[in-house]
Amino acid sequence: MCMVEASRRNKVGYMTYHETMVYAFSEGPKYCHWFSKGSGYMVDIILALSHYGVNVVYLVFAAANLKQFIDEHFGKVDVRIMIAIIGICLIPLFLLRQLKYLVPGNILASFLILGGLLAIFWYFFRGLPAISDRNVVVDPSEWSRIPFALGIVLFATSSVGVMLAIESKMAKPADYIGWFGILNLATIFIIFLNVTFGLIGYWRYGSNTEPSVTLNIPVEDALAQIIKLSIAAAIFLTYPLSGYVTINIIMTHILKREVKHPHMIEYVIRVAFVILTTLNGIAFPNLGPLLALVGAFSISLLNLVFPCCIELFLIYKDSYGKLLWKLWKNILMIIFGLLIFSYGSFRAIVDMIEEYSQELNE
Repeated sequence: MCMVEASRRNKVGYMTYHETMVYAFSEGPKYCHWFSKGSGYMVDIILALSHYGVNVVYLVFAAANLKQFIDEHFGKVDVRIMIAIIGICLIPLFLLRQLKYLVPGNILASFLILGGLLAIFWYFFRGLPAISDRNVVVDPSEWSRIPFALGIVLFATSSVGVMLAIESKMAKPADYIGWFGILNLATIFIIFLNVTFGLIGYWRYGSNTEPSVTLNIPVEDALAQIIKLSIAAAIFLTYPLSGYVTINIIMTHILKREVKHPHMIEYVIRVAFVILTTLNGIAFPNLGPLLALVGAFSISLLNLVFPCCIELFLIYKDSYGKLLWKLWKNILMIIFGLLIFSYGSFRAIVDMIEEYSQELNE
């Protein structure tokens, strides 16, 4: 809604996250004005890094599920080899430049994921233990890992860059927001699905739950193999849409200058992007810390800290409401977001370093 308000004040149809951040800082306290342009670049950098990280996670996720299928039928294979193979296969798909050409693949991916999730419920309800066998409250010794877990939750429930990209390309952007807009309805559905899936998944597998619950279902079953392949294929098809955000940000800044052969430059950048995400996935193929790091480092800023700053600055010259409730609400959310950002990122990086050290020692 802050982007809508910024667009209304500037009498334009649509303002990007970058433009909204710059405008908000220019409307806030005088001591923030100097950073108005810098805040826009900061948003672009975090948003680009966020979707770069999401694409690394997608590669690792698809490879981990495909590896289980291959291990069952053709013998053991290193997950890093699977990541490399998937990365090579993604290059032709990622060369599709226009968002409209990605729609059919993402519609298919949505059906594959939804079908796979519904099938997983069958495994959840088969052999459910007594609910008393599970800890309802987190053990105090595990409290330090709550920000780490919240990072994963943020990753699972939001992809702000994709949402903004879709909104900017809609024929009627007004249909995207509002109480019964596409964004709210989709968000409610995703949160309901994630909460239900998470609760029942924990009830079924307890502390043995894998970073992706698809890795818990028995690979020897035919249905389980179909589920793993379907979800791996869906993530494969979703990769170009997530990567579109990073490429769009890079090309927007490149095209501000006069360059020769911009399409060729974009193709080179796209190939380099796939190669870099593949190498990153090969270097750190553990799904759990990757999920937490992307969620804690970038999405906590993009979905919590930055929107609260924008709202605070946009209404700085108006009113923060009775008892300054809007001020305190945003301050608390900023503190919460920074807590997830700092400690969640720290824990994820420590886990990745420990895992890498163990592999070197072996």
